[in-house]
Amino acid sequence: MSHGHSHGGGGCRCAAEREEPPEQRGLAYGLYLRIDLERLQCLNESREGSGRGVFKPWEERTDRSKFVESDADEELLFNIPFTGNVKLKGIIIMGEDDDSHPSEMRLYKNIPQMSFDDTEREPDQTFSLNRDITGELEYATKISRFSNVYHLSIHISKNFGADTTKIFYIGLRGEWTELRRHEVTICNYEASANPADHRVHQVTPQTHFIS
Repeated sequence: MSHGHSHGGGGCRCAAEREEPPEQRGLAYGLYLRIDLERLQCLNESREGSGRGVFKPWEERTDRSKFVESDADEELLFNIPFTGNVKLKGIIIMGEDDDSHPSEMRLYKNIPQMSFDDTEREPDQTFSLNRDITGELEYATKISRFSNVYHLSIHISKNFGADTTKIFYIGLRGEWTELRRHEVTICNYEASANPADHRVHQVTPQTHFIS
């Protein structure tokens, strides 16, 4: 289980280190488009529905009018259903420059309707978090473990000592896979379907990397 967050240890890295121009970086964190927002849950949010607002375009991550804050204590639990299968590669967690910033994140895959009681089980991956007030630190997941995710739960278990936790942005990077009957197609978000591509997909699934 990975707990490190040093740049050398592979725990987190600046988004800028991925050597992407800004317009490409925004596309890379486009998995928010593949979340079923109507069914997304955030447990222990102080304002109902506010948890959905932190899943937004990377370019809007500094919009501090949208945030989620915990209620009874410092914990938050996001239940995130996707509209297909996802290969999750990285996560950004952006918070306040104070003790309300999350300090630990625990990830669970494919456990719909997860509750705080369920967080007693072993997570698929755990991260110790640094304060990130610009949305530049990415925490790289174990791709082999998160290669077939239809539901992601993010448990914010600790912060840096405040009574409540505040988050402004959660960015998800990876690939989205659309399920169609007996075939699987991995699509670029901006790719438009055409008959020629469809014939190819029936023979060999085509992979278009988002990142």
